[in-house]
Amino acid sequence: MAENLSLTLVQPDMIWEDKAANLRQYESLLSAKDAQRQVVLLPEMFTTGFSMNPAPLAESMDGPSVQWMRHMARQHRIILCGSLIISEGGHYYNRLIWMQPDGVHYHYDKRHLFTYAGEQKQYTPGNKKLIVQVNGWRICPLICYDLRFPVFSRNDAAQPYDLLLYVANWPQKRSLAWQTLLRARAIENQCYVAGVNRVGQDGNGHDYAGDSALLNPMGETVWEESNHPAVKTLVINKALLTEYRAHFPVLKDADPFALL
Repeated sequence: MAENLSLTLVQPDMIWEDKAANLRQYESLLSAKDAQRQVVLLPEMFTTGFSMNPAPLAESMDGPSVQWMRHMARQHRIILCGSLIISEGGHYYNRLIWMQPDGVHYHYDKRHLFTYAGEQKQYTPGNKKLIVQVNGWRICPLICYDLRFPVFSRNDAAQPYDLLLYVANWPQKRSLAWQTLLRARAIENQCYVAGVNRVGQDGNGHDYAGDSALLNPMGETVWEESNHPAVKTLVINKALLTEYRAHFPVLKDADPFALL
């Protein structure tokens, strides 16, 4: 495992269902040269906002938004991560793409669909987690509502990780839950947790405060930003993680289980 890993959290004010405008905004936000950037996080449905109108908005895995991710990752020599609306095999997915600078990519389909907004009526859920590796760091990227389900995001011996990521469109009226659960996931899984969210108002009149954050394995806030667009690069450290786990090895006492 490399000693440090750099994360860049992008907290935008998205333009409702306007893919071209949103992509131009991200290009502008990422235009400044930053040699530290390794993994760049964009929010959930970063091209459209949290839309329940997939038919005119969905793209294939060869579509322009995935191609844009490939181009940006190569141009800036970064790993680019965020979710967007994908059509595949007659189904729509809220799909997180993990795009590497060499063009190799992985994906995770949102497991927990937000029935309160009717997401399950439009999208098909995924059925497995994704664990990726960057310089020896094991990373588990998840999407928004997944945050409320600790069993699925459990850091266990079968699929261990060092960093848990959430890309989200989490409304301001439930900000306390977002902030509390990010902290809980860090504490119970003894890992770094990063959550990236949006600000502004969407096409349904829902307000977003952002509250994008990075927390360390003790649940302490390393960085948090509310109410304003932001692009923040942060560095997480191997020594803090390994020393804390060795000193206080609570994961060894966790109950064994398997998800069916």
